[in-house]
Amino acid sequence: MTEVIIQEGESLEGALRRFKRRVQQADIIKEIKKHSYYMKPGEKRRAKAALSRKRMRKKMRREQD
Repeated sequence: MTEVIIQEGESLEGALRRFKRRVQQADIIKEIKKHSYYMKPGEKRRAKAALSRKRMRKKMRREQD
């Protein structure tokens, strides 16, 4: 659980910015999106393979330059 304690003299906006940064670093939003709907095991496998192919294509393009 991400928690931010407001320090003395700190504005609410500053604390909110720190909270958002901590949530982003902890990948909480990514986990929520991942569990927001059920994905069949075959779909997971295909998505993982597609992401792998995408990374490899990107890596090959970078090596060519």
